[in-house]
Amino acid sequence: MREPAMSAAQVKHFTEEGWVMVPDVYTDADLQPIRDEITDVIDTTARQLLADGKIEQTYADEPFETRLTRLYQECEEILPPIVGKAGGGHSGRAFFSFIAHPSILAHVQSLVGDEIVGSSVYRIRPKMPSYAKGAVPWHQDSGYFNPHCDDDLVVTCWIPLVDTHADNGCLQVLPRAHRTGVSRHYTGGQGGYLEITEEDLPNRLEPVTVPVPAGGVLFMTNLTPHRSTQHEKDIVRWATDVRYQSAAVPNNVGQLPSDYDAERPLYEIACYPPEADFVVQSPSKPDDVVATWGQFNVLRQRYEDEGRPPGPRRGWEPIPQ
Repeated sequence: MREPAMSAAQVKHFTEEGWVMVPDVYTDADLQPIRDEITDVIDTTARQLLADGKIEQTYADEPFETRLTRLYQECEEILPPIVGKAGGGHSGRAFFSFIAHPSILAHVQSLVGDEIVGSSVYRIRPKMPSYAKGAVPWHQDSGYFNPHCDDDLVVTCWIPLVDTHADNGCLQVLPRAHRTGVSRHYTGGQGGYLEITEEDLPNRLEPVTVPVPAGGVLFMTNLTPHRSTQHEKDIVRWATDVRYQSAAVPNNVGQLPSDYDAERPLYEIACYPPEADFVVQSPSKPDDVVATWGQFNVLRQRYEDEGRPPGPRRGWEPIPQ
């Protein structure tokens, strides 16, 4: 039976180590609508690619864990409708229910308090064998955020939709490194991501490989270095990551993309302006909560259609060749 929130021991582990894995945040019944929603997107895209003569079959009999690999081997155009471009990819009713699920919010509340702001753009991560962008190098999420948020807590929740372990690309974390601030990052790392090179990782800290079962969540601070290595196992390691923070942390709740002003006081500038933040839980202002997928989709689409504010510029240099 899953626990309604984090235990005191789990909160302590998160605070001291910079991460904690909770194995039973979601049930399989909670995950199945998301798998079904992704399958529908794959099926619709595959049938169109078949009609266009770009693939020879839709691989409809392949299971969720392998179908995308078969299709991607024939045509890479199967991916964009799932992972998107600048944003987080496919957004549907099942995913909104997933990120606003009472269980995940109860666990996040254990870390940030009961006034919770979420990010409207999550990332869907289908890691396939030898997929170049599936492996993500060492980085801290704060490497992507505005520096005025470096001392604030933004919780990353990495959530697999299948069982994950060392052989199929679960994450590695660098424990206790969140205590040393933001390391130097370089642009143009593996897969085009920001990267902390080995020489800039905190010394004498050993990486920890963190297997996470389907339904489990790996919670990390924005200062916790983590990475995802390549894998060759014939399975798609389906996962998603979402972020939450206290409402006291700088955000852009209620702002339009056109409202962005770099000259505003820093506390009024979101940690990551290109994404629309939204109130996901608020006992003090319940009317501000984005409670339906329709509201969420309008908010998210506005940032897609009207043009995103610029991302933070931290002065990171290209990775040495």
